[in-house]
Amino acid sequence: MRRGIKEMDIILSRFAEVRLAQMPEEDLAVYEVLLEENDQDLYQWVTGQVRAPDALQAMVRDIAQLVDAQGKS
Repeated sequence: MRRGIKEMDIILSRFAEVRLAQMPEEDLAVYEVLLEENDQDLYQWVTGQVRAPDALQAMVRDIAQLVDAQGKS
């Protein structure tokens, strides 16, 4: 996966490895929308600097929790 910001490449690749295979169809649709967003915005949302749009809140929270859990292990 190559996006633009290396950190987002790493974050989204890890998230996809862990979650994508068992993700329900409706979540896959949200994930596709999320992937269309600008990397700078995504990074700010995942790191909690800026609130994500309501439609993406749950997905961004899941990504942020995964990043946080992996950072602690």
